[in-house]
Amino acid sequence: MNDKYKKYIDYIAKDIELPYIKSLEQYGLKDNECELVLSKVFNEPVIVRNNYVYNTDGNKIYFENSDSFWIKYEYDANGNEIYYENNSGYWVKHEYDSNDNEVYVENSRGYTYGNKLLIEYERQI
Repeated sequence: MNDKYKKYIDYIAKDIELPYIKSLEQYGLKDNECELVLSKVFNEPVIVRNNYVYNTDGNKIYFENSDSFWIKYEYDANGNEIYYENNSGYWVKHEYDSNDNEVYVENSRGYTYGNKLLIEYERQI
C-alpha cells in the first residue's frame, strides 16, 4: 500500500462516526477498502459480511442495520464477551474467572450481579 493510499485510509478511519457502515457509504469504498478502514477503527484485522463485522477469531464485534441501529462487542483473549454496547446507550460489562466462568456483570442501568442465577435472569430481560 503506497503512502498516499495509506493516509487516505487513515483519514477515513479517523473521520467516520457511528454508525460506521452508514458513514462509509459517503466514500464509495470497495468491500476490501471498508475492511481496511474498519480494521483501523477496531485496531485489529476484520472481515465484513453484510452488516456484520467479525474479528479474525470469528467473533462478531459490530453489527449495524439499515435503520442505523448498531451493536458493538468486545472479547477477552479466551473469546468471552466482556463488553456489549448499542446505539441507545445500553451497555453491559462482563468479568470471568480463570476458568472462564462469568463471575460479575454490570450494566448501564446500574445493575450489578455477582452470581450466575441473576446473570441469567438479566440476559432474559
